[in-house]
Amino acid sequence: MNTPSALPLEPTPERLRNPVLRYALATRPAFLTITLAGCLLGFATAWHGGVALNGWTAVATLLLGLLAHAGVNVLNDYYDHLNGTDENNDDRVFPFTGGSRFIQNGVLSPSHVLAYGLLLFALVIAGGLWLMAQSGQGLFWIGLAGLLIGWAYSAPPLKLNSRGWGELCVVAGFLLIVAGADFVQRGAFSGLPWRAGLPYALLTANILFINQFPDREADKQAGKHHWVVRLQPENAARVYGLIALGAAVMLVVLVVLNGLPVGSLVSLAGLLPVVPAWRTLTRHCSQPRELVPAIKATILAAHLHAVLLAASLFMGGWL
Repeated sequence: MNTPSALPLEPTPERLRNPVLRYALATRPAFLTITLAGCLLGFATAWHGGVALNGWTAVATLLLGLLAHAGVNVLNDYYDHLNGTDENNDDRVFPFTGGSRFIQNGVLSPSHVLAYGLLLFALVIAGGLWLMAQSGQGLFWIGLAGLLIGWAYSAPPLKLNSRGWGELCVVAGFLLIVAGADFVQRGAFSGLPWRAGLPYALLTANILFINQFPDREADKQAGKHHWVVRLQPENAARVYGLIALGAAVMLVVLVVLNGLPVGSLVSLAGLLPVVPAWRTLTRHCSQPRELVPAIKATILAAHLHAVLLAASLFMGGWL
């Protein structure tokens, strides 16, 4: 059983006097590695397509992907402060749910958080323009779509997550990461990164989905009517399983239709952690503290699947 004392301590001004550490942790860096996995998958699809990878543009892609994801996280904290969901979230399971707690615990003011998020987006735009000059004009549309999705996810007037579109935003956003990483190397659009990225994006959306269970009551009070709020917890737990099953079925169908090489099936092993996670969620969907192992397993599954699929593509479709 997981108890509050077994989880990391929330941030406080006293513990984060170092400004570098403070602003680094405000981005929720533990969640940024899923973007690295998506970039790796995009590089792998380009390599599988016969493209010789450029190390400098690959590094720039990784950095800009991380900055974009960090900016989305920071702005999400700001807008969840405005609507009150993080302030009133007594069931949060830090550091997985309930935001970074930087505003609520007095580490950074709301205005500082907003300015920081906008600065991260500005850096992404500047770096993206340089990267576009290296790879091609098509990157503009990928980057623009990604920034718009990241903004509209939390910010008014759209507030897409509050309207039940959050999971779709995650799927689209992380598909764009794979496609963008591929485009930077290839210099042209290809169908392969979109096909390879879809199961990964679905598994990443499941991270958001399961993380909303501990936040359910606070989100409901704040008017965030995502699907975990709209459905009864038991029914929402079934949706989690359907999303994971959809990722597995999609991968198999793509292989059968020759959309992905046969060796891609090795990445099905990455979904294995979802099985005990689904079981735990089904049993404890209304007990936030009991969901920590399931949340960790969901995060692991998305990473492991992407890494295995990338490794298969780097090896020509076979490990």
